[in-house]
Amino acid sequence: MSTRRDHRQKSAKKRRNKVTAFEIVPKHRLKLVFYIICFGLFSLMGRMAWLQVIQSPQLEAKARLRQTKRTKPLGTRRSIVDRRGRLVALDEERFRLWAHPKYFNFLGDQPSLVRTPKEVSKKLSDILEISQENLLDLMQGRSSGVRLVDGLNSEIAQEIKKLGISGLDLEPYPQRMYPQGKLFANVVGFLNQERIPQAGLEQSLHEKLLRVEQSRTMRRGADGTPLPDDLAPGIFNSDDLRLHLTLDARLQELALNALVSQVETWKGKKGVALVMDVMNGELLALASTPTYDPNNYWNFSPSLFREWSVQDLFEPGSTFKPINLAIALQEGVINSGGKVNDTGKMIIGGWSIFNYDKRANGIIDFARVLQVSSNVGMAKIMNKVDSKKYWNWLRRLGVDSKPQTDLPGAIPGQLKNKHDFTSMPIEPVTASFGQGFSLTPLKLAQLHALIANGGYLVQPHITKGFYSGDVNTSPTLINKQKILKSDVTHTILNWMESVVEHGSGKGVKTSGHRIGGKTGTAQKAINGVYQPGLKICSFVAILPISDPRFVVLVVVDEPKGENAYGSTVAVPVAKKIIDGLIVLERVLPSNEKKDLQPARE
Repeated sequence: MSTRRDHRQKSAKKRRNKVTAFEIVPKHRLKLVFYIICFGLFSLMGRMAWLQVIQSPQLEAKARLRQTKRTKPLGTRRSIVDRRGRLVALDEERFRLWAHPKYFNFLGDQPSLVRTPKEVSKKLSDILEISQENLLDLMQGRSSGVRLVDGLNSEIAQEIKKLGISGLDLEPYPQRMYPQGKLFANVVGFLNQERIPQAGLEQSLHEKLLRVEQSRTMRRGADGTPLPDDLAPGIFNSDDLRLHLTLDARLQELALNALVSQVETWKGKKGVALVMDVMNGELLALASTPTYDPNNYWNFSPSLFREWSVQDLFEPGSTFKPINLAIALQEGVINSGGKVNDTGKMIIGGWSIFNYDKRANGIIDFARVLQVSSNVGMAKIMNKVDSKKYWNWLRRLGVDSKPQTDLPGAIPGQLKNKHDFTSMPIEPVTASFGQGFSLTPLKLAQLHALIANGGYLVQPHITKGFYSGDVNTSPTLINKQKILKSDVTHTILNWMESVVEHGSGKGVKTSGHRIGGKTGTAQKAINGVYQPGLKICSFVAILPISDPRFVVLVVVDEPKGENAYGSTVAVPVAKKIIDGLIVLERVLPSNEKKDLQPARE
């Protein structure tokens, strides 16, 4: 054993001590190695040059595509609020839930594991309040692009995000909401499912209601951190403008409730009630019935989507008599102390003219003409005005022209042409008690504001402008046109006050407050033909008489019943509105009967 081991050790020692002789490497081999190394270096440099010079734009584009995210504008709209800041219309963020079953994967799962629609439905069912069976039916046999539900609010969307389920996609979108429901539907309008405005201010102010939005491109680092470069100045500035209305939600609700109750009581076709500031034309209330809920517009007839107070015409009847008396005073054919003989009946051009009660009132002053609503008295008064001048006055007052207003869809009234009006004696006579021509309720309110404010024709409007905080970026311009003398309007106001004190307007008397008014009960004409039994009942009020601030107008179309008059149908609605207006606008009492103060000009 030892001899064999010794032999192996000697053999190993000989190998270690063996010297290998160096050989000279051939020059061609060194050159080959050198050329190979140089070729590799030049190839690397060429590749780098190719990437950095030739392919640089394409590679940079690919990098930016991975590093950046471009957001598209959602098309949101500015909010609308009433005069006290109460929300009328706003955009709320909603979410649409999409499912892609081929990518279903739970938080913590292996990337290659694909969960079944049944497992996902089980987790979603309680959150969405939809049965598992219905969810499975939606996803059955589809691998991607399944829309599960619309209209999810942010709270539900957040719960779905917390589940951490791959293959579920939440798509945000704005949804127009109307918190006041029916209250402002007649003037604000609505957006349809495609967010296309269909009526009201939403349609007429569409471009102005769109928020200023820009597409944003955000670069992100490897860890997802936003890199604020290449961003346009002001890209993150928010558009906080809001459209302020002149309408008061509290007064609007009061007016609508009173109007609806009375229209239902008298089985009327429709009705409108409005309150106007006589000095600047602001409408504090504009309620009409029937109306609709803009949040569920599809449940209502499209015929309700228009505001008839500016789009339908009616003959004002006796509520126009104060306007005619003002014309007569302005022309100087009567004076404040004059009188007229009411014979109860008169014949004009073969036509018989009667008072509504067919009674003669004898010799009465002009205040009494309004109190008893004498048609014969008015006909005799206006016969003193040259028919051409009378027609010119109706034109000057804008009876047949469209009122300048921001209310959408406003239309002009209708007036006979000058030749017919002046050549047919019956035309000025019927016009004297408010028939034979037509206008909108809005126009009638504007003309009574003219009486109340000392003779100025103001523009009725419902918007104050777009506000950012307390700053009005687009104020409403108030134009005033002097039409009547102040002493003329003061006289008319005193006569209208006597209607409330002693005539058909007694129903609006309020202790401590001086109120003027005039009732109207007009026959209704359809296509120029008066219809038996069809009436339009109205009442207009001005308050306070000592220093006029407001016009209140109520019109009810086609009330049913023998006792349907302006005093029984329209006056009770006006009374409720006036009582609320006095409180909301803090109208001070004026107990003492005194002469009118000069109008604020």
